[in-house]
Amino acid sequence: MATSSRFNFMGPRKILGAFSIVLVIGSLVSITTNFLELGLDFTGGTQIEVEYDSPTQLDPIREVLQNSAYSDASVQHFGRPEEVLVRVPPIEGEDKDKVGSQVLAMLQAHSPDVKLMRVEFVGPQVGEELRDKSGIAMIIALGLMLIYVTLRFRFKFAVGAVIALFHDVIITLGFFSVSRLTFDLTALAAILAVIGYSLNDTIVVFDRVRENFRKDREETPQGIINNSLNQTLSRTLITSLTTLLVLIALALLGGEMIYAFSVALIVGIVIGTYSSIYVASNLLLVQNISREDFLEQEVIVDDVP
Repeated sequence: MATSSRFNFMGPRKILGAFSIVLVIGSLVSITTNFLELGLDFTGGTQIEVEYDSPTQLDPIREVLQNSAYSDASVQHFGRPEEVLVRVPPIEGEDKDKVGSQVLAMLQAHSPDVKLMRVEFVGPQVGEELRDKSGIAMIIALGLMLIYVTLRFRFKFAVGAVIALFHDVIITLGFFSVSRLTFDLTALAAILAVIGYSLNDTIVVFDRVRENFRKDREETPQGIINNSLNQTLSRTLITSLTTLLVLIALALLGGEMIYAFSVALIVGIVIGTYSSIYVASNLLLVQNISREDFLEQEVIVDDVP
């Protein structure tokens, strides 16, 4: 089956497959040794929202807190440039009811025009619950993906799709571990969105692979997968590039509140697009996919009156 443009995607599949394995192992090593910079959603702590009379810079606020017991606090704009959100992780022996007033006193000593808007405490128990439930949600999502792809295609396709999803999630988490970006619920939401995006991209390729295996009786499995990837290339590029343009704009202009969310999606989409080709499709060849894998399905369709 001819295509208007032909790239030999599967030519370097062994080299890039090995590269993927190195990335996954490196990410796992970083996650287990360097860990993730968890936000207050997972660790617990105190959130203090304050407001200034005029737009304020964050660096002077960070310097004030850096020289105190709250040196690990994170500072970011919250909505308008006059509003600032200070997140203080739990400190052993510290009275949580006094954290808000003490932080406010430090900020007022530096700038008298600051006003306290709200103080919110997130207990470590709640943080642990959120962490555990979010992990369970991710595992359930991956399990449902395995069942869905198995029912829609074949088990060999499901293996490739789910391993590609694990590949995307682990490398994205590894990026957060290496870069030390704060991993909070917005970043987790981005990773769950990446799972859906990556699976959708993989399903589009798999659907074309299945169709070409049924139509083309002469081409080799590697040739069929190459043809399928070429035929879906324009769709993949248009979808990925337009999505990335929006996310880059959000990362640059959206402020610190959605920065981790935007970066997680950018990394996930780049890795997800790559994994659809060199992980999911590559694993079809590793499992020796052939036209015989579709014969049973074709017989069932033919037997329908």
